[in-house]
Amino acid sequence: MIISAVVPCYKEQGRILGVLEKFGDIVNHIIVVDDACPENTGKFVKNNCEDPRVEVIEHDKNLGVGGATLTGYARAIELNSEIIVKVDGDGQMDPGMIPILIRPICNGISDYSKGNRFFRLDNISSMPTTRVIGNLILSFTSKMSSGYWKIFDPTNGFTAIHGKVAKLLPMEKMAYDYFFESDMLYHLGLIRAVVLDIPMVAKYGDEESGIKILKIVPEFLLKHSTNTLRRLINN
Repeated sequence: MIISAVVPCYKEQGRILGVLEKFGDIVNHIIVVDDACPENTGKFVKNNCEDPRVEVIEHDKNLGVGGATLTGYARAIELNSEIIVKVDGDGQMDPGMIPILIRPICNGISDYSKGNRFFRLDNISSMPTTRVIGNLILSFTSKMSSGYWKIFDPTNGFTAIHGKVAKLLPMEKMAYDYFFESDMLYHLGLIRAVVLDIPMVAKYGDEESGIKILKIVPEFLLKHSTNTLRRLINN
């Protein structure tokens, strides 16, 4: 089974090598996508990472985390990947959890699995309060737009998808910005893909999130409302 990992990067030079060294032997290809990073994270990886599995793709223009992820998906599909994992380059996700994340896909139970930071309440204490509140609001609106009523933490970027399902996605129509993960659930719902939550713990250090909760909540609510209407019409 060919398993590829996509690692979108933007201003992650100080953390990216620590992330890459945690990938186990289960992963065959590691695709680092430098989304026109001003720190030249991609070149830094080329010069300092000796893992033969690592391939770097550099964008000339910043597309957003969704755009970078889709670039990685396209390359993973070219590599005939049967499972494609997404791990952000900021160190909040543990690549060591990949075997657990992909297990439902390997066993034929799901088409797409994603991390859920809210599965255990004692894990939420490490999450910034604004993120907790924002994610709670967006989780409920995502249920309406995607139709996945049992799925939580829609903005979680630790995900895995079956290669055949990835090929069915209309990548040219999907969100390129931070709405990508939520929009992914909407598009997966349209093709009736089976989605499962996987409990995980996120690590928050000194990294600065590009997501400003107070700004994105109104924006995401509008986008979720639009996708909800589209879903109902399609159904």
